[in-house]
Amino acid sequence: MTAPGDRPVRPPVRPPVRPAPRPTDVDVIIGVRGPIAPPELCNGLMVPIVVFDQIYSFDVDALIQSIPRPEQIPAEQFGPTAEELFMRIMQMADNAGATDEHRALNYLAVRYPAIYAMAAERHAQNASLTAVDVRPSRLSGVRKVVDVIFSYTHRNTDVTEKFFGRVDVTAEFPFLVTRMSPFYDR
Repeated sequence: MTAPGDRPVRPPVRPPVRPAPRPTDVDVIIGVRGPIAPPELCNGLMVPIVVFDQIYSFDVDALIQSIPRPEQIPAEQFGPTAEELFMRIMQMADNAGATDEHRALNYLAVRYPAIYAMAAERHAQNASLTAVDVRPSRLSGVRKVVDVIFSYTHRNTDVTEKFFGRVDVTAEFPFLVTRMSPFYDR
């Protein structure tokens, strides 16, 4: 038996089916992907069955407003920079969350505000995001751990700095292993 205070707090979420969907609407589904459904159940389409545990629905503006802004970055600079980073992550090649790499990116995009603070700080220092790479971590062993690497290139000097966060994607719910840190190629 649990006391009322023992229950996890969940943010209010609007329904994922909207009467007037907009391109800035986002639905995050956390669950398990199953087998392909029979075509007769899906109007002739062959799509996977998904058993979900959590659904979060929001628009991009609500996400950006919920991200803690670093004190040294003005709001008028932080919002557009954070939105650009989010949109770039979502537009990466076929990011439907089906691969470990995409799951790690999606986790960081909606659960780890440090990636937005880093982007805003680099932007303030005249650097642009030039790449986002995901690769297996050297720490992987029994658990599946990936390094998510963000590359920022200075606009005048062309010097590239890399930063990374390490994410464990072994189970259904990814989690952060290592906070954003400088990344050095081997």
